[in-house]
Amino acid sequence: MVVEKNVPLEPCNTFGIVARAHTLVRVRSVEDLHAVLADAQLAPLPKLVLGGGSNIVLTGDVRPVVLKMEIKGLRLVEATDRAWIVEAGAGEVWHDTVAWTLAQGFAGLENLALIPGTVGAAPVQNIGAYGVELQDRFESLDAVDLATGQCFTLDAAQCAFGYRDSVFKHAPSPSPAEGGLPRGMGLAGRAVITHVRFRLPRPWKPVLGYLDLERRRAEAGVDQPTAQQIFEWVCDIRRAKLPDPAVIGNAGSFFKNPTVTPEQCADIIARDPKIVHYPMPDGSIKLAAGWLIDACGWKGKSVGKAGVYEKQALVLVNRGQGASSVTGGEVMTLARAIQTSVYERFGIRLEPEPVVW
Repeated sequence: MVVEKNVPLEPCNTFGIVARAHTLVRVRSVEDLHAVLADAQLAPLPKLVLGGGSNIVLTGDVRPVVLKMEIKGLRLVEATDRAWIVEAGAGEVWHDTVAWTLAQGFAGLENLALIPGTVGAAPVQNIGAYGVELQDRFESLDAVDLATGQCFTLDAAQCAFGYRDSVFKHAPSPSPAEGGLPRGMGLAGRAVITHVRFRLPRPWKPVLGYLDLERRRAEAGVDQPTAQQIFEWVCDIRRAKLPDPAVIGNAGSFFKNPTVTPEQCADIIARDPKIVHYPMPDGSIKLAAGWLIDACGWKGKSVGKAGVYEKQALVLVNRGQGASSVTGGEVMTLARAIQTSVYERFGIRLEPEPVVW
């Protein structure tokens, strides 16, 4: 267990917001977590679990103990006629994990290429892109209960996956633990994911429903693309649309795409016929949050050093650098102004994706 004091967090969050952690523990094994919980000084303190910092907005210095997840490891757990079961440590970089599975011949994660962050954060957010969500490729995960120190395993049903949602984003029940598994629907702040296992289908079939991918397939003149080709197309598309956090600080898509009823959508279409919308399997309609923000005139605008990316209105960016970097307060001021504009024009409340701390 490596414990550090007064640690700068600018390198630990992709927005590049300047903040410091009073105490940071580098967690490189399950044993490190148990050591934290056995430590008389650290155990009673509140905790903040931090992976790649790609889905967080820091609004000040962090007084809780930061558990910086750095558990590594990639391995094939099982191979059957129907699937490859692959396990990754929570501290593995997500994109590197996707690339590794393809290099090993295990296809299925290619549509999720280039999503920033670490493996441990992927189930929390139920990450998704280009027609595939994590839940579509999920087998199970291992976690540690921060209240009891007990290790437990969850399957997909127990994770309660939803659109950019899971059991790890909801407050825990006050009920006591039973049988080693925390009770109640919520595990936010209660559990730390240590390993994640993926079920990658055999035989593999490409997922090509999105227009950008279909356009790439047509341009390439390929009827049946390989997983590696889809991986490369997704990387190219994302690089063209989204800023690289290493160059321009950002937290990816800042708002969730809202869903409305068909009646609500029809009402909006009557006023704004060009609105981008997608029918969902449950009958609801998903609206493109980026289109809503762009329609309100926010693309390219700034509040202080927080700005809306010129190529994609769904992404808020850091227009500062170093000591003059954007503050979390500026980011949230811009976010609230966007929410107000969208609500006043469309009657829709946009919900932020990142955790605000």
